[in-house]
Amino acid sequence: MQLKPLARSLAVALSIVVIAGCSSTGGTQDGDSYGSQDGSSMGTSTSGVGTGTGTGGQYGSTSGSGAGAGAGQQADSRIPEVRTIYFDFDSDTIKSEYESVVMAHTRYLRANPGARVVLHGHTDERGTREYNMALGERRAGAVQRFLNIQGVSPSQMSVVSYGEERPAASGQGETAYSQNRRVVFNY
Repeated sequence: MQLKPLARSLAVALSIVVIAGCSSTGGTQDGDSYGSQDGSSMGTSTSGVGTGTGTGGQYGSTSGSGAGAGAGQQADSRIPEVRTIYFDFDSDTIKSEYESVVMAHTRYLRANPGARVVLHGHTDERGTREYNMALGERRAGAVQRFLNIQGVSPSQMSVVSYGEERPAASGQGETAYSQNRRVVFNY
């Protein structure tokens, strides 16, 4: 008789542990898993320039003035300067070095509910046209899901895949390929 209440208590405790574990995955709260990103690339940095974190600075010239470190320090009423994030080969996972860029866009979109963004997904030329169209859509979709989890309204976002059709850099080397594997925020 004593075993039944013990089993019931264990089942309830296990359920609570599972629910608590599921609710804390992904680091979706502001500052949870982005603390080091915000502090090193977007926060109130005293040096600001030349930190070499790679956020926006590596490819900042394709997105405007190239001031990647200052993008997160803008007021939420201005569109972030860095509008391009880059991906690894054959991947739709947002690199940790670009999470701070996506968070800057999150803050802008949440502060400006009337703003709309089209997420343009791109790939390099390797692979079939069909595969690259799908990969470009998956990349843009990954950014869209990230923004949605952070509280951006789905009505503010749409996704377009260009696959390999609109390269940012021409050529057949890793330098060109790495600049073509991207998602561009188009306001």
